[in-house]
Amino acid sequence: MRTSFFLTCTTTIFLLTGFFYVAPLLILAVIGILTSLMVVLLAVVFVPYFTELMSTDHRPPVVGPVSNQLLHFQELYDYMTLIAKKYPTYRFITPTHSRVYTADPANIEYILKTNFANYTKGEYNIGIMGDLFGNGIFAVDGVKWRHQRKLASFQFSTKVLQEFSTVSFKSNAAKLAEKISLLAAAEEPMDLQDLLMRSTLDSMFKVGFGFDLDTLSGSNEASNRFMEAFDESNGLVYWRFVDLLWKVKRYLNIGSEAALKEKIKIIDNFVYELIRNKREHMKNDEVKRDKEDILSRFLMESENDPENMNDEYLRDISLSFVIAGKDTSANTLTWFFYMLCKHPWIQEKVVDEVKMAIEADNHTSIDEFRIKFTELALEKMHYLHAALSETLRLYPAVPLNGKCAEKDDVLPDGFKIKKGDGVGYMAYPMGRMTYIWGEDAEEFRPERWIKNGVFQPQSPFKFIAFQAGPRICLGKEFAYRQMKILAAFLVYFFKFKLVDESKEVTYKTMFTLHMDKGLHLYAFPRL
Repeated sequence: MRTSFFLTCTTTIFLLTGFFYVAPLLILAVIGILTSLMVVLLAVVFVPYFTELMSTDHRPPVVGPVSNQLLHFQELYDYMTLIAKKYPTYRFITPTHSRVYTADPANIEYILKTNFANYTKGEYNIGIMGDLFGNGIFAVDGVKWRHQRKLASFQFSTKVLQEFSTVSFKSNAAKLAEKISLLAAAEEPMDLQDLLMRSTLDSMFKVGFGFDLDTLSGSNEASNRFMEAFDESNGLVYWRFVDLLWKVKRYLNIGSEAALKEKIKIIDNFVYELIRNKREHMKNDEVKRDKEDILSRFLMESENDPENMNDEYLRDISLSFVIAGKDTSANTLTWFFYMLCKHPWIQEKVVDEVKMAIEADNHTSIDEFRIKFTELALEKMHYLHAALSETLRLYPAVPLNGKCAEKDDVLPDGFKIKKGDGVGYMAYPMGRMTYIWGEDAEEFRPERWIKNGVFQPQSPFKFIAFQAGPRICLGKEFAYRQMKILAAFLVYFFKFKLVDESKEVTYKTMFTLHMDKGLHLYAFPRL
C-alpha cells in the first residue's frame, strides 16, 4: 500500500516537473514552426510582387500583391474604382500569375470580340466556380459553352417563350403589388430587396421550369432554404478569389469551405428533385409536348442525347438560368428603387410616363392595370428604360468579370499580357470614370440616355452590364422586360421612401451586386 502510494506520488511529481521543463520547449517549437510558415507565406506572396515591380517589360502598372484585394474585400469594387481613376489598366500579383484589370473600352472590345478566342474563362476561374456552377454556361468554354449557347439562343428567340414570360412577369408583378399594398396599409416597413428576390425567383421558376414556386408568400420552406443557400453560396465561392488557402480548407472540410459544401448540398437536392418531378410530369400522355417553359424544352432535347445531357448537366444549366433570371433583375431593381428614393423628382418622372403609356387613371385597380399593360405600352416607356440603364451603369448586376489569357498578347493600349494572366473588365468602376461618361459620371442622370424623347443605347463595350461580343447576354431583352414590368407596377401604385434617409447603403462583395442588409423602406399608396 505504502509502495503504491510512493509510486503514485513519484509519478505525479515527475509528470508535473517534466511538464514545466518540456512545455517551454514545446511552445518554442510550435512558435518556430508557425513563424517559418508565416515567413514562407509572406515570401510566396511578396517575392513575385517585388520581382514584377522591378520588371522593365511593358506590362500594366503593378498596384500591389493580391493580398490587397483581401484587405479591401468588403469595399472591393470602390477600392478598384479609385485605382482605375489613375490607371485605366493595372494588375495585382499572385504567386503564380498577374491579375490584370481594365476599364478601357478599346481593351474590352479587343478582349470580348476582336481576340475573343484568346480570352477564355480559363482553368483558374473554372476551378473556383465549378463547385457551384458546374458545367453551366457561365463557367465553361469551348464545346459545352457553344452547345448551351445554341440551345439558349433558340429558347429565347421563340415567340411562345416571349409571350409566356410576359404573362408570368405581369402575374408576379401583380402579386408583389398586392403584398406591398398590405404592408403599406399597415404602415409597416419592408425589405424590398427580399421581396424582389422572391418575386423574380417565382417568375424565373415559372418561365424556366413551369412551376409555381410561391416564394413570395414565404410559406414554401424548401424554396426559402434554396434561396438562402444559393445567395450564401454566391458569396462563399467569390471569397475563393482572395482566399489563397481555399483548396486546403476544402480538402480538410473546414471553415468557409465546409459551409459552402452544406449549402451546395441543399441546392443540389432542390434542383435534382425539380428535374425528377418535371420528367415524371412530362411522361404523362396528357401533357402537351410543346411546353413553354425552358426546362421542358431542355428535357426534350436530352431525350436525343441522354448520355451527355444527364441530370447533372441539366442541374448546371438550370442554376445558370436561376442566377441570370433572379439575381441580376432583383439586384438591379433594388438599386433602381434606392436611386428613386434618393432622387424623388426622377421617381415622379417615371410615374408620369407609366401613367401616359398605360392610359390608366386614379381608379385603375391592379387587375385592370395588368390588362391595360400591353406590348405597345411597354414600348412607350423610354424614360423608365433609361432609368434602369442608368442604374445598371452605376450598379451593374455583375460588377467584375474575369477571363484568362491562353497566349501572350498585347492590348490596344500597348500593355503586354502573358499566357496564364487573369484578365478582367470592371463594369462597376467603368460607370464612374469621367474619361468614359464625362464629368457627371457619378451622377444618377437617366437623361443621358434620351435624345428627342427616345432611348438611345450606348456601345456595349462602354456600357458593359450585359457583356459584349460572342458572349453577350442572350437574356438582355428578357431582363429589361421583366424589370420594366415590375418597376411600372410598383411605381404606379406606390410612392417609396427610405426608412433611414441618412443611411448610405453598400453592397456585399460577391458575383452579383447584392445590397448589403437589404433595402428597407416604406411604401405609400398613390391612389
